[in-house]
Amino acid sequence: MSQGIPISERTLGDLLPDTLTYSLCIHIDKGTEVGVITGMLVQYLESVTDSVMIRDEDHNPIGTIGGKEIMENLLKNPTSSLFYGTKVEDIMEPNPVTVSKDTKYKDLMDFWKERGRAYAVIPNEWGFYSAISAQKVLEIGMRCKTNISIRDLPKKLPVTFKKGATFGSVINSMFENRTRKILLENSNKYLSDRLIIEAISEKMKNITETDDFLNESVDVVNLEQVRVIFDDLTINEVSAMMYDMEHPYVIYKDWIVTPWDICNILLSPEITEYTVK
Repeated sequence: MSQGIPISERTLGDLLPDTLTYSLCIHIDKGTEVGVITGMLVQYLESVTDSVMIRDEDHNPIGTIGGKEIMENLLKNPTSSLFYGTKVEDIMEPNPVTVSKDTKYKDLMDFWKERGRAYAVIPNEWGFYSAISAQKVLEIGMRCKTNISIRDLPKKLPVTFKKGATFGSVINSMFENRTRKILLENSNKYLSDRLIIEAISEKMKNITETDDFLNESVDVVNLEQVRVIFDDLTINEVSAMMYDMEHPYVIYKDWIVTPWDICNILLSPEITEYTVK
Protein backbone atom coordinates (compact mmCIF):
# COMPACT_ATOMS: atom_id res chain seq x y z
CA MET A 1 0.00 0.00 0.00
CA SER A 2 1.34 3.42 -0.95
CA GLN A 3 2.44 5.54 1.99
CA GLY A 4 1.91 9.25 2.53
CA ILE A 5 -1.89 9.10 2.24
CA PRO A 6 -3.69 9.70 5.55
CA ILE A 7 -5.79 6.83 6.89
CA SER A 8 -8.82 9.12 6.73
CA GLU A 9 -8.52 9.40 2.93
CA ARG A 10 -8.22 5.67 2.31
CA THR A 11 -11.09 3.35 1.52
CA LEU A 12 -12.27 0.57 3.80
CA GLY A 13 -11.37 -1.94 1.11
CA ASP A 14 -7.79 -0.67 1.01
CA LEU A 15 -7.48 -0.67 4.80
CA LEU A 16 -8.99 -4.11 5.43
CA PRO A 17 -8.70 -5.98 2.12
CA ASP A 18 -8.88 -9.46 3.68
CA THR A 19 -11.10 -9.05 6.74
CA LEU A 20 -13.56 -6.24 5.92
CA THR A 21 -16.56 -8.59 5.75
CA TYR A 22 -15.45 -11.17 8.34
CA SER A 23 -17.79 -9.95 11.10
CA LEU A 24 -21.22 -11.21 10.11
CA CYS A 25 -24.26 -9.18 11.16
CA ILE A 26 -26.25 -10.50 14.07
CA HIS A 27 -29.85 -10.06 13.00
CA ILE A 28 -33.42 -10.60 14.11
CA ASP A 29 -36.68 -10.41 12.22
CA LYS A 30 -39.25 -7.65 12.38
CA GLY A 31 -42.14 -8.65 14.64
CA THR A 32 -39.92 -10.13 17.37
CA GLU A 33 -40.55 -8.96 20.95
CA VAL A 34 -37.91 -6.75 22.58
CA GLY A 35 -37.37 -9.32 25.35
CA VAL A 36 -35.78 -11.69 22.83
CA ILE A 37 -33.21 -9.15 21.68
CA THR A 38 -32.05 -8.28 25.20
CA GLY A 39 -30.43 -11.71 25.58
CA MET A 40 -28.70 -11.26 22.23
CA LEU A 41 -27.34 -7.85 23.17
CA VAL A 42 -25.76 -9.25 26.33
CA GLN A 43 -23.60 -11.42 24.07
CA TYR A 44 -22.81 -8.93 21.34
CA LEU A 45 -22.63 -5.40 22.81
CA GLU A 46 -19.03 -4.08 22.89
CA SER A 47 -17.95 -6.81 20.45
CA VAL A 48 -17.13 -6.50 16.77
CA THR A 49 -20.83 -6.71 15.95
CA ASP A 50 -21.95 -4.47 18.87
CA SER A 51 -25.58 -4.03 17.74
CA VAL A 52 -28.32 -6.20 16.27
CA MET A 53 -29.73 -5.55 12.81
CA ILE A 54 -33.49 -5.76 12.24
CA ARG A 55 -34.56 -7.17 8.88
CA ASP A 56 -37.89 -7.26 7.05
CA GLU A 57 -39.76 -10.15 5.42
CA ASP A 58 -37.40 -10.01 2.43
CA HIS A 59 -34.32 -10.10 4.70
CA ASN A 60 -33.45 -6.46 3.96
CA PRO A 61 -31.91 -4.39 6.79
CA ILE A 62 -34.47 -1.92 8.10
CA GLY A 63 -33.12 -0.91 11.51
CA THR A 64 -30.65 -1.30 14.34
CA ILE A 65 -30.99 -1.93 18.06
CA GLY A 66 -28.17 -1.51 20.57
CA GLY A 67 -27.84 -0.56 24.20
CA LYS A 68 -29.00 2.98 23.44
CA GLU A 69 -32.48 1.90 22.30
CA ILE A 70 -33.03 -0.45 25.24
CA MET A 71 -31.98 2.07 27.89
CA GLU A 72 -33.69 5.03 26.23
CA ASN A 73 -36.97 3.15 26.19
CA LEU A 74 -36.41 1.75 29.68
CA LEU A 75 -36.40 5.35 30.95
CA LYS A 76 -39.77 5.91 29.24
CA ASN A 77 -41.30 2.58 30.16
CA PRO A 78 -39.57 0.72 33.06
CA THR A 79 -42.09 -2.13 33.05
CA SER A 80 -42.37 -5.62 31.60
CA SER A 81 -44.50 -4.30 28.71
CA LEU A 82 -41.32 -2.93 27.10
CA PHE A 83 -39.95 -6.47 26.83
CA TYR A 84 -43.08 -8.55 26.37
CA GLY A 85 -45.51 -6.20 24.67
CA THR A 86 -43.25 -4.22 22.36
CA LYS A 87 -41.90 -5.25 18.96
CA VAL A 88 -38.31 -4.54 17.90
CA GLU A 89 -39.45 -2.30 15.04
CA ASP A 90 -41.19 -0.05 17.58
CA ILE A 91 -37.91 0.99 19.20
CA MET A 92 -35.26 0.43 16.51
CA GLU A 93 -33.24 3.17 14.85
CA PRO A 94 -34.39 2.94 11.20
CA ASN A 95 -32.21 2.81 8.08
CA PRO A 96 -28.86 1.34 9.16
CA VAL A 97 -25.75 3.04 7.78
CA THR A 98 -24.72 0.99 4.74
CA VAL A 99 -21.21 1.30 3.35
CA SER A 100 -19.08 -0.39 0.70
CA LYS A 101 -15.43 -1.25 0.20
CA ASP A 102 -15.12 2.07 -1.66
CA THR A 103 -16.30 4.16 1.31
CA LYS A 104 -13.50 6.32 2.69
CA TYR A 105 -12.68 6.03 6.38
CA LYS A 106 -13.43 9.73 6.98
CA ASP A 107 -16.90 9.27 5.45
CA LEU A 108 -17.61 6.28 7.70
CA MET A 109 -16.73 8.44 10.70
CA ASP A 110 -18.98 11.24 9.45
CA PHE A 111 -21.88 8.76 9.25
CA TRP A 112 -21.16 7.49 12.75
CA LYS A 113 -20.90 10.95 14.30
CA GLU A 114 -24.12 12.02 12.63
CA ARG A 115 -25.96 8.96 13.97
CA GLY A 116 -24.28 8.85 17.37
CA ARG A 117 -23.59 5.15 16.84
CA ALA A 118 -20.41 3.41 15.68
CA TYR A 119 -22.14 0.77 13.58
CA ALA A 120 -22.57 0.15 9.87
CA VAL A 121 -23.44 -2.76 7.62
CA ILE A 122 -21.74 -3.77 4.38
CA PRO A 123 -22.99 -6.25 1.75
CA ASN A 124 -20.78 -9.32 1.75
CA GLU A 125 -19.82 -12.07 -0.69
CA TRP A 126 -22.29 -14.52 0.88
CA GLY A 127 -25.35 -12.55 -0.19
CA PHE A 128 -26.02 -10.98 3.19
CA TYR A 129 -24.42 -8.28 5.35
CA SER A 130 -21.42 -7.95 7.63
CA ALA A 131 -21.01 -5.53 10.53
CA ILE A 132 -18.47 -2.77 11.03
CA SER A 133 -18.12 -1.29 14.51
CA ALA A 134 -15.61 0.69 16.56
CA GLN A 135 -14.14 -2.62 17.69
CA LYS A 136 -13.63 -3.60 14.06
CA VAL A 137 -11.69 -0.36 13.50
CA LEU A 138 -9.15 -1.56 16.07
CA GLU A 139 -7.84 -3.76 13.25
CA ILE A 140 -6.98 -0.57 11.37
CA GLY A 141 -5.36 0.94 14.46
CA MET A 142 -3.21 -2.16 14.91
CA ARG A 143 -1.75 -1.82 11.42
CA CYS A 144 -0.76 1.83 11.68
CA LYS A 145 2.84 2.89 12.16
CA THR A 146 2.90 6.05 14.25
CA ASN A 147 4.55 7.69 17.24
CA ILE A 148 1.21 9.09 18.37
CA SER A 149 0.52 7.64 21.80
CA ILE A 150 -2.10 7.64 24.55
CA ARG A 151 -0.76 10.95 25.85
CA ASP A 152 -1.72 12.55 22.54
CA LEU A 153 -5.38 11.63 23.02
CA PRO A 154 -7.75 14.20 24.55
CA LYS A 155 -8.12 13.69 28.30
CA LYS A 156 -11.60 12.77 29.46
CA LEU A 157 -12.75 13.12 33.03
CA PRO A 158 -14.11 9.78 34.21
CA VAL A 159 -17.87 9.67 34.70
CA THR A 160 -18.57 8.01 38.04
CA PHE A 161 -21.42 6.74 40.18
CA LYS A 162 -21.70 6.00 43.89
CA LYS A 163 -22.47 2.68 45.52
CA GLY A 164 -26.22 2.47 46.04
CA ALA A 165 -27.02 4.58 42.96
CA THR A 166 -30.24 3.72 41.15
CA PHE A 167 -30.62 2.36 37.64
CA GLY A 168 -32.43 5.55 36.70
CA SER A 169 -29.65 7.86 37.88
CA VAL A 170 -26.92 5.78 36.21
CA ILE A 171 -28.73 5.50 32.87
CA ASN A 172 -29.50 9.21 32.86
CA SER A 173 -25.85 9.98 33.63
CA MET A 174 -24.75 7.82 30.69
CA PHE A 175 -26.97 9.77 28.30
CA GLU A 176 -26.03 13.16 29.76
CA ASN A 177 -22.31 12.40 29.43
CA ARG A 178 -22.57 10.45 26.17
CA THR A 179 -20.79 7.43 27.55
CA ARG A 180 -21.54 3.74 27.59
CA LYS A 181 -19.30 3.02 30.57
CA ILE A 182 -19.33 4.61 34.01
CA LEU A 183 -16.84 3.98 36.83
CA LEU A 184 -17.71 3.17 40.42
CA GLU A 185 -16.34 6.06 42.48
CA ASN A 186 -12.84 5.46 43.93
CA SER A 187 -12.42 2.15 42.14
CA ASN A 188 -11.38 0.56 38.86
CA LYS A 189 -14.71 -1.18 38.43
CA TYR A 190 -17.27 -0.08 35.88
CA LEU A 191 -20.86 -0.45 34.77
CA SER A 192 -21.91 -0.43 31.10
CA ASP A 193 -25.05 -0.62 28.97
CA ARG A 194 -24.22 -4.30 28.37
CA LEU A 195 -24.03 -5.06 32.12
CA ILE A 196 -27.28 -3.22 32.80
CA ILE A 197 -29.04 -5.16 30.04
CA GLU A 198 -27.53 -8.38 31.36
CA ALA A 199 -28.95 -7.62 34.81
CA ILE A 200 -32.35 -6.98 33.27
CA SER A 201 -32.16 -10.16 31.20
CA GLU A 202 -31.14 -12.35 34.14
CA LYS A 203 -33.41 -10.70 36.66
CA MET A 204 -36.41 -9.94 34.45
CA LYS A 205 -38.67 -10.81 37.39
CA ASN A 206 -37.55 -7.55 39.04
CA ILE A 207 -39.41 -5.66 36.36
CA THR A 208 -42.54 -7.75 36.69
CA GLU A 209 -42.53 -7.47 40.47
CA THR A 210 -41.95 -3.73 40.78
CA ASP A 211 -43.53 -0.63 39.29
CA ASP A 212 -40.41 1.39 39.99
CA PHE A 213 -37.48 -0.49 38.48
CA LEU A 214 -35.52 2.70 37.81
CA ASN A 215 -35.31 3.31 41.56
CA GLU A 216 -33.80 -0.12 42.22
CA SER A 217 -30.11 -0.09 43.22
CA VAL A 218 -27.43 -1.00 40.66
CA ASP A 219 -25.63 -2.83 43.47
CA VAL A 220 -27.27 -6.02 42.15
CA VAL A 221 -25.11 -5.79 38.99
CA ASN A 222 -21.79 -7.62 38.84
CA LEU A 223 -19.32 -4.88 37.87
CA GLU A 224 -16.31 -5.50 35.66
CA GLN A 225 -12.71 -4.38 36.06
CA VAL A 226 -11.17 -1.78 33.79
CA ARG A 227 -7.70 -2.62 32.41
CA VAL A 228 -5.16 -0.31 34.07
CA ILE A 229 -1.87 0.08 32.19
CA PHE A 230 1.35 1.81 33.19
CA ASP A 231 3.03 2.48 29.83
CA ASP A 232 2.29 5.23 27.35
CA LEU A 233 1.53 2.91 24.45
CA THR A 234 1.43 4.00 20.82
CA ILE A 235 -1.89 3.90 18.99
CA ASN A 236 -1.06 0.64 17.24
CA GLU A 237 0.04 -0.95 20.54
CA VAL A 238 -3.05 0.04 22.49
CA SER A 239 -5.26 -0.96 19.54
CA ALA A 240 -3.67 -4.43 19.53
CA MET A 241 -4.18 -4.70 23.30
CA MET A 242 -7.85 -3.74 23.10
CA TYR A 243 -8.43 -5.97 20.08
CA ASP A 244 -7.57 -8.95 22.28
CA MET A 245 -9.92 -7.83 25.06
CA GLU A 246 -13.47 -9.17 25.19
CA HIS A 247 -14.78 -5.78 26.31
CA PRO A 248 -12.08 -3.16 25.58
CA TYR A 249 -11.67 -0.38 28.15
CA VAL A 250 -8.28 0.93 29.28
CA ILE A 251 -7.00 3.54 31.75
CA TYR A 252 -3.51 5.02 31.66
CA LYS A 253 -2.93 7.61 34.40
CA ASP A 254 -5.50 10.34 33.61
CA TRP A 255 -6.40 8.98 30.18
CA ILE A 256 -9.41 6.78 29.51
CA VAL A 257 -9.14 4.89 26.23
CA THR A 258 -11.97 3.16 24.37
CA PRO A 259 -12.27 1.93 20.77
CA TRP A 260 -14.09 5.18 19.93
CA ASP A 261 -10.98 7.16 20.91
CA ILE A 262 -8.98 5.10 18.43
CA CYS A 263 -11.61 5.76 15.75
CA ASN A 264 -11.21 9.50 16.27
CA ILE A 265 -7.41 9.64 16.41
CA LEU A 266 -7.21 7.70 13.12
CA LEU A 267 -8.64 10.82 11.44
CA SER A 268 -5.35 12.59 12.17
CA PRO A 269 -3.60 13.68 8.94
CA GLU A 270 -0.33 12.66 10.63
CA ILE A 271 -1.16 8.95 10.48
CA THR A 272 -0.08 7.91 7.00
CA GLU A 273 2.09 4.80 7.41
CA TYR A 274 0.13 1.59 7.25
CA THR A 275 0.78 -2.12 6.82
CA VAL A 276 -1.93 -4.29 5.32
CA LYS A 277 -0.51 -7.48 6.88
